Order: sequence, then C-alpha cells, then structure tokens
Amino acid sequence: MFYLTKTPGILKALYKSCIWDLSPANNTVYLTFDDGPHPEATPFILEQLKKYNAQGTFFCIGKNVVEHPDIYQQILEAGHSTGNHTHNHLNGWKTNTDKYIENILEARKYISTNLFRPPYGRITPFQIKQLKKTIPGIKIIMWDVLSADFDQDINGEACVQNVVFKMQPGSIVVFHDSTKAWDRLSYALPRVLEYCKKQGYNVAAIK
Repeated sequence: MFYLTKTPGILKALYKSCIWDLSPANNTVYLTFDDGPHPEATPFILEQLKKYNAQGTFFCIGKNVVEHPDIYQQILEAGHSTGNHTHNHLNGWKTNTDKYIENILEARKYISTNLFRPPYGRITPFQIKQLKKTIPGIKIIMWDVLSADFDQDINGEACVQNVVFKMQPGSIVVFHDSTKAWDRLSYALPRVLEYCKKQGYNVAAIK
C-alpha cells in the first residue's frame, strides 16, 4: 500500500482550491476523524478529546449518521465540528460526477456543514468545480499529515511517530473512527494528545 504521510507541496499546488493546512496562529493544530460515527471508536475519541480539553473535526459518512444518530448528536453536543464525507464513502476517481454530487447531497440531509472531505482524498478538478457550484461556500478539506491508522501492516506506535514527527502549527491531521483503524487509533490518539499538551499546541476544530 503506497501513501504519503506528509502531503507534498506540489500536490497542494495542483489542488490549490482545496484546504490542506490552516493558520499556525496560536500554535494550533487540527485533528480530524474520518468515516464515523462508529459505536466504539467515536465515543472513545470524544472521551479523549474531553480529557485533553481539545476540539476535533469529524468527517462523517451519511449512512453511518443514519445508523448512529445518537453518537452523531454527541459529537455536536460536545462542540466539535462535523464534515460531509459522502453518503456511501465514494471514490471520486471511480464515480460519475453527477452521481458523486448526488451522494454528497444525500449526506447533507443528515449532516449540516459547509465542510467536505473526499473519501481517500480522491476528487477530480471537474468534481471540485461542480461541487463548489452546487454548494456555494463549501470548503474542501484535505490534510497535511496522515496518521496511517487505516494501515493494518503497521502498529499504533508507527502512527504516533507519523504524526509527532511531521505535525507542525497549522497542520490538519487525519485519524479514522472505524473498525479497521481501531487498534492503531486507540493506541495512538491518547499519545498524540499528550504530545500536543507537552508542546503547548492548541487542538482546535475546523470551522
């Protein structure tokens, strides 16, 4: 499995209409969580964020919100941000643009937000153009650092190292609240939050 844990500048330049990182003001970093809500992982994340007085951004799959509306409500009640991650976790590179936009709109019935993250980070320039036309004001949020907690060939400590060695003020970091990532997430997240505390990072939600 090939992936980059630190997004290269050339990719950010090619997709410059997307948001890859944010202002480093106030020594702030942004932890994000994809693919939930999940009955085990999401409550654990909420507990850890509360413990460290941190805020996060949850990019939710529409069908998972339908299945776990109570957990989605817990995210909102805790003051975190939510984002649209399509209704069925569609790969934009493999999906007709009209179908892709329709799937995002379906998820919007359950997820009220101006934030969107394409599953796998895969979206075409034309899809970006059509999405911005269809939903004015939408922000397409990518990432600066990938924890790689989805990779079952590595362990939780590797995920910690992926984040702490590559994160800097302004970084958008990706974790996953999913069954696949659970073993690595449950190990890595508390350690990353502890590292942020020691570094004096403000862990904030994307608005």
